[in-house]
Amino acid sequence: MDLSLPRRCDRAGKADGSLPKGTKLRSSKCLNNLIEHDHRHVKSRVNVMLGFKCFRNAAVAISGIELLHRIRKGQFHLSNLRLK
Repeated sequence: MDLSLPRRCDRAGKADGSLPKGTKLRSSKCLNNLIEHDHRHVKSRVNVMLGFKCFRNAAVAISGIELLHRIRKGQFHLSNLRLK
């Protein structure tokens, strides 16, 4: 892969306004591995399901799985909800 291509796309995106000016380009190979590793738990849950008949049902199920995973990892605090 041409290493200058992501930089050119980043500059072009900032110039035409499709990317915010504060966007940082990260060309780390392991960054994608971190993202994939974080979603491994969600993927394993979704793969067990046979499939979704409706996009809305899939979105609700996946967001619920991600929320439970975030709560378990301590990234979401239930105290902020102000439940009675």
